[in-house]
Amino acid sequence: MEKTMSGRDPIEGSSLPKAAFRDGAELLQPLLEGTSAVTSAPQRVDGVLVGELVAIADEGRTPLVLYPGQPGTAAIGARSTVDLHGAHIGKRMVLMFEGGDPLRPIVMGVLRQGEGWPLEERPGQVELDVDGERMTVSAREQLVLRCGKASVTLTKAGKVLIQGTYVSSRSSGVNRVKGGSIQLN
Repeated sequence: MEKTMSGRDPIEGSSLPKAAFRDGAELLQPLLEGTSAVTSAPQRVDGVLVGELVAIADEGRTPLVLYPGQPGTAAIGARSTVDLHGAHIGKRMVLMFEGGDPLRPIVMGVLRQGEGWPLEERPGQVELDVDGERMTVSAREQLVLRCGKASVTLTKAGKVLIQGTYVSSRSSGVNRVKGGSIQLN
């Protein structure tokens, strides 16, 4: 007579004790009762940790990270202060934790790993200096202030270009126009 086995029967020759074979209801019982096999709360995490971005879930809205000393082995959903995309997967991330909770990581940035910008491809740098009384905006080559069809352009060579469909210059005092030469129309 052939013996039939269920998924709960121990495998003959197995070194595991029979008590190790439990059914699904037994495994789910702690979750259903709201208890957990973990008896201690995760340790508080203060400061900065370096982790790895392993995936981006929820249509690009939730970064999933791993970091040393995390509770469990599954990737943990994080929030981010930086724009992350597929090219960042596998990169090292700077992580901080909301309220020190190891289950609430926040991605603070992406660590560069020697792949800095080549000098020719560096994005343009704009400097802004604000002290409450005065604001200075500086650019290397050209600064453009634009609104619709109107613009004011300042160039590195010292040119000031004012363009618009209507330009008005008014003054309650003297309105001077000075230059090496002045051309009207």
